[in-house]
Amino acid sequence: MATDTSVKTQNQTESNVGKRLRNFLIVLVGVALSVTLVVGLRTQTNSVSLTDLDERSTPLEIALTNGKPSLVEFYANWCTVCQKMAPDIAALETQYADRANFVMLNVDNTKWLPEMLRYRVDGIPHFVFLGQDGEAIAETIGEQPRTIMASNLDALVTGKTLPYAETKGAVSEFSTPVAPTGSQNDPRNHGNSGKKG
Repeated sequence: MATDTSVKTQNQTESNVGKRLRNFLIVLVGVALSVTLVVGLRTQTNSVSLTDLDERSTPLEIALTNGKPSLVEFYANWCTVCQKMAPDIAALETQYADRANFVMLNVDNTKWLPEMLRYRVDGIPHFVFLGQDGEAIAETIGEQPRTIMASNLDALVTGKTLPYAETKGAVSEFSTPVAPTGSQNDPRNHGNSGKKG
C-alpha cells in the first residue's frame, strides 16, 4: 500500500512539474510575441513619409544649377505607389546624397504645372533623371524596385547610360491640369478674389 501511495505522489509531482513547465513556455512565447509586435509597430511608425522626403529634398532651382545630376520625383501624398516607394527613395537618398540631388515635386501643387507638362506626367510616381547640366537623360514611371533605381543612380552619377531608362511599373493615375485651378492670383479672376456675386 505504501508503494501505491508513493507512486501516486510521484505521478502527481511529475504532472505538476509538466503543467508548470507548459505554463512557463506559454508565458515565454507570449512575451516573445508581445516584444515582436511592439518592435514591429515601432519600426512601421518610424518609416519615412513623402512629406519628410519633400522637406529635405533639394529645391529644383538649385538642382538645375549646382552641377550635380538629379533624380526628380513627381508624387502626391495620396499616391499609394509613391508611399510604398518612400522608404527605398529615402535609403537611396542617404546612399547618394553627396553625389546627386533628390528633388520632390508634388503634382497637387500647380506651381509645378510647367514641369508636369514638359515631362508629360500622366502617372505617378514619375521619375526624371537629369544630368549635371540639368537636361533630362531618362525617365521611369511607376513602381521601381530599389535595385533598378540604384543601378540607374550608379550610372547617372558616373555619367554612363542608364541601364533601366524608360521603364514602367505600377502607377497611380494622374491627369495633368491644363491650367492652375483655384488660384486667387490668376489674372483671369479680374480681382474678384473668389467672391461670389
